[in-house]
Amino acid sequence: MRDILFAEVDQLYDEMIEMRRYLHQYPELSFQEEKTAAFIQEQYNILDIPFQKNVGGNGIVATLQGAEAGLTVALRADFDALPIQDEKETSYKSKTDGVMHACGHDGHTATLLAVAKILKKYQHRLKGKVVFIHQHAEELAPGGAKPMIDAGALDDVDVIYGTHLWTSTPYGIVQTSPDNFMAAADRFKVEIQGVGGHGAIPHQTKDPIVVGSQLVTNLQQILSRRIDPLETAVLSIGSFHAGNAYNVIPSTATIEGTVRTFKPDVQQYIVEEMEKIIKGTCFGYDVDYHFDYAYGYPPVVNHPEHAEMIIALAKDIPDVTTAEMIQPSMTGEDFAYYLENKPGAFFFTGAQIENGFVPHHHPLFDFDERAMKIAAKTLISAVLHSNKSQ
Repeated sequence: MRDILFAEVDQLYDEMIEMRRYLHQYPELSFQEEKTAAFIQEQYNILDIPFQKNVGGNGIVATLQGAEAGLTVALRADFDALPIQDEKETSYKSKTDGVMHACGHDGHTATLLAVAKILKKYQHRLKGKVVFIHQHAEELAPGGAKPMIDAGALDDVDVIYGTHLWTSTPYGIVQTSPDNFMAAADRFKVEIQGVGGHGAIPHQTKDPIVVGSQLVTNLQQILSRRIDPLETAVLSIGSFHAGNAYNVIPSTATIEGTVRTFKPDVQQYIVEEMEKIIKGTCFGYDVDYHFDYAYGYPPVVNHPEHAEMIIALAKDIPDVTTAEMIQPSMTGEDFAYYLENKPGAFFFTGAQIENGFVPHHHPLFDFDERAMKIAAKTLISAVLHSNKSQ
């Protein structure tokens, strides 16, 4: 049966591309995905697969009951976009100013809809039940996964799988990890309140730029001198804003950044050390500050047997050249919440375009659409193997 379903994926490829490119042209930001949700609902109406809408927000959960008893397998795809201007020159370029699918969620959605269509066609030969989770708001914490779970998306689910089309990995490669796979992703902001003045008389000011610059340097010492080198963590400053004139020392400066960890004790230690360093640095310069630390998604931790199963199944897919376990990524994903509640695994499907690497969240982002076929075949394999359908 597997080979029959794989052939169906190949036959449906053009339709997958069409759906993906349509969604790419009409992206919607996290928590605002009303038209995208309506499009997904329309597809399930056409397929005559029952679904629930507005699950935990804009989420959709569709359910396909097989002909025989068996496990309930959930498959998840996200469908929100990012506040980025699409700078590609393609026929399917975003038509929404300042918003684009810069992370492949349009491809995730098209892939899962194709899987649903194929499995519906062979419903009479399926064992168990398949739950299709279309999740809103992955890109913006607190995210859509947790409210969907709280609303019952995982009720009666036995195992869950998901994939991310990954452009830093070449087409034909499937990757995962047997445990830690993606990091906890937190963000922070430090607002420094100094005393501004003329650039020619700095001694009459309390320069927040100097304080902020020292703070950027001092914070890096947490990882280099206070964390065990064998532990894995990232502390990155992504934004430093102060002033708007070349000859005026501003009154305030704002620093923003991210912390990525895998262990809760390491995460908490970094927060405590940040507080100490920020307080000490600002005290030394006699300025006030406000420190805001926002905990994001927890780490994505795969369940070993399910991650190993994904790799074994992927190796048997004709389009896959390599299926491998890799070191964890410091990127974050709210798929973490599903794996905190149910066994399963998350994996990368290589989708690097042939003429070069374009990173996720980039204005020129695009992916090799053939990767959707590999993603679909891997997810279908996981469904069949979970119930050992032949």
